Amino acid sequence: MAKHYETVFILNPVLSEDQVKEAVKKYEDHLVAKGATMVVTEDWGLKKLAYPIQNKKSGFYTLFQFSTEDSSIIERYETEFRRDEKVMRFLTVAMDKHAVSWAERRRAKLNIKANN
Repeated sequence: MAKHYETVFILNPVLSEDQVKEAVKKYEDHLVAKGATMVVTEDWGLKKLAYPIQNKKSGFYTLFQFSTEDSSIIERYETEFRRDEKVMRFLTVAMDKHAVSWAERRRAKLNIKANN
């Protein structure tokens, strides 16, 4: 049975819009190539950080929700984040059934707002 995961990562604010899109696509392609199924990708945009990271006060936030049967890809995926100097922070969590249903309700609510 596939496990569900959620990753939020913060990219350096000095990147251009194209560089941000390129980095997001790189990680999305990495997951898909390893057999993960992307549920949703959300671009949260440039946000102020709660505290400075690498002397930066803001960063580009992105959320991935995905599922995979092979949990070993998470380690390789996070290693890619650690090697990339564009990535300031990242966090991947396994989602239980309650988190998955909450995320689905949240997405439905966002879709309703977007359509109005």
